[in-house]
Amino acid sequence: MARFNPILVLSAVTLVALAGCQGDNQVSTPPTAPSPVPSATTTTTTSGSEKPVSPASYPELMSVVTNTKAAVEAGDFVKAKTEFDKFETSWKQVEDGIKAKEPKNYEAVEDTTEKVTDELKKAQPSKDLVLAQLQSLEKTIASIPKS
Repeated sequence: MARFNPILVLSAVTLVALAGCQGDNQVSTPPTAPSPVPSATTTTTTSGSEKPVSPASYPELMSVVTNTKAAVEAGDFVKAKTEFDKFETSWKQVEDGIKAKEPKNYEAVEDTTEKVTDELKKAQPSKDLVLAQLQSLEKTIASIPKS
């Protein structure tokens, strides 16, 4: 499986976020070349169609999840654990506000974070399980509106 450069992945996520920020007060910018890395920030609706989700609300959290996913996809679980350890620091900065306004999403983030942490502590973590939990975490974070 191809190893993704964390900078390219972060660039792709940022590009998706900026594309979702278009409004009436648009500033004309020159067109950019498409990113060589496919965006992993899509979600499937109940109708089966995919729609982009915006990571712009909590970029620090999304960055940690993206970097952790890249390490897991590369099979580097030591790096994945190191990257995911940064999640708690970023989460502490926003968790109280999310807990007050979005208690269900708060609980989902807490539960998923615990599952990822526990799996990464194992001698032989399950790549598929960790990736599934990180994708779930990514979707949950993207669905939380910025306060």
